[in-house]
Amino acid sequence: MALLEAGGGTTPGQFEEDMKMKGLLGPNRGAGNPKLSANSLLIKWLEEEGQVYLSEASSWGEAPHPMAISTETKDEITNESSGRGLLARRSINDGDELLKIPMELCITRRSARKALGKDALQEGINEYLAIACQLIHEKYVLKDKSFYAPYIGVLPEVNEVNPTFTWSDEDLSFLEGSPVVAATRSLQMKLKREYDALLGGEGGLIEKFPDRFPKEHFTFDNWVWAFTMLFSRAIRLRNLKVGERLAMVPYADLINHSAFSQAFIDARECGDWLFKNGDEEVILYADRGYRQMEQIYISYGQKSNAELLLLYGFALERNPYNSVDVTVSIAPRTAKLAAENEGIEEDPLAQEKIEFLKSVGRDQTVDFPCYADRYPVEMLEYLRLMMMTPEDTRGKALSEFDYSRTISPANEAAVLQSVVEAVNYQLNLYPQSEEDDANIIKDKALFRLLSYNQRMAVRHRRNEKRLLKRTLAALEKQIRNKGLDVDGLARAEGSTLGQVLRGETRKEKTALEDKLEKMGLPVDLK
Repeated sequence: MALLEAGGGTTPGQFEEDMKMKGLLGPNRGAGNPKLSANSLLIKWLEEEGQVYLSEASSWGEAPHPMAISTETKDEITNESSGRGLLARRSINDGDELLKIPMELCITRRSARKALGKDALQEGINEYLAIACQLIHEKYVLKDKSFYAPYIGVLPEVNEVNPTFTWSDEDLSFLEGSPVVAATRSLQMKLKREYDALLGGEGGLIEKFPDRFPKEHFTFDNWVWAFTMLFSRAIRLRNLKVGERLAMVPYADLINHSAFSQAFIDARECGDWLFKNGDEEVILYADRGYRQMEQIYISYGQKSNAELLLLYGFALERNPYNSVDVTVSIAPRTAKLAAENEGIEEDPLAQEKIEFLKSVGRDQTVDFPCYADRYPVEMLEYLRLMMMTPEDTRGKALSEFDYSRTISPANEAAVLQSVVEAVNYQLNLYPQSEEDDANIIKDKALFRLLSYNQRMAVRHRRNEKRLLKRTLAALEKQIRNKGLDVDGLARAEGSTLGQVLRGETRKEKTALEDKLEKMGLPVDLK
């Protein structure tokens, strides 16, 4: 009875039968399903080569493994396929150990240099480049002879992941206006440059070591596949004895992402608290309780939908970390600019602003992420500087002011209005309105005629517009609440203390605090 309860009240094999009934083993559920066969080969390999305990039955010193592989998972909101995933085989409690994978089964820069030669992949080579080479080597050169063949066999093809850097121009056109397009084009060019520099170009590894890097296998298309795997599956392990390392971790990389999960995969030294054997393993603990058949999630990090779509091929309908990059560009009105453009008045502080930006490592054009109800402090600091006038400084150097605080009501009004203009500019870049997108999604028959990439694009661009509209509403409310929607607002008149506006709780800097700060004393009077 105790064993039955520990296993969720099922007999051996019953869980898999339940998965079949619920369609979690894919459309082809029979023994001939290649995904099921690949899953079985992976589990056998993990058990035999890594002594990873994955059985649904308990053994001496080992509890039943709490998870099982589903060949087909679905997004709970959009009902789009999210590929393989891991499900709770039985009830799981917060803090339960979910998996242990030996580091020797992982693909890392170290394993890549061992497989392809330290003379080819020299010490210090970028981790992504090294692992990409090994992935191509294992999948396309060694094939079934690869030690990692059972793991490579469950890795998806590019068209099963669909990050935007692999999209066609037609699919990308559905994202017109979105900052994701520029990021995609930039990544595509970078991948091509890296391929040419390391492999395919003059003096590359294909030319230097043709036996180890055969050109018919180390193609650019296979390079794109390798990076699709890396971007969507590689895990940054932070607690290894040698420090941080990037790794492809078999089995663990089947777990899908949730923005609300607090679980992270990491590494530790093997053994218990008293005896350590020097080896290392990848480890994961549950961050909450799971019911039987519920999908297990981890966090890939606090990522916006733009980053998820670019690198992982999906976006989330509910993402608390979603943001849209907004370009803020304010050219200082120098004497030259004013002379060349009729109607532009010279800014007496223009040259000083340029020098100040250089001193703090800022450009005149900056991209900042805007969230639904907030925007970065760095953006406000940049704009407060750019909106300074002689009536604010009254002869004082720009470096004397604290841009983390409100400079003056007039300055802050100009700052917030410039954010409004930047957000409106971004909204106007989209050829369709949010209402157009909503109507496309609402027409389910029409929407399903679009490809997966195109459906993702429509959802993503709609969510970007919704976020930007909420940002505008928050800005307009902030302007009203702070009393900045009137004429004749005051300037700083040389005061470096900052000002507290209506509705703000932070107190302004006192004269003594200002003096101590300028003296460089580590005194916090706040």
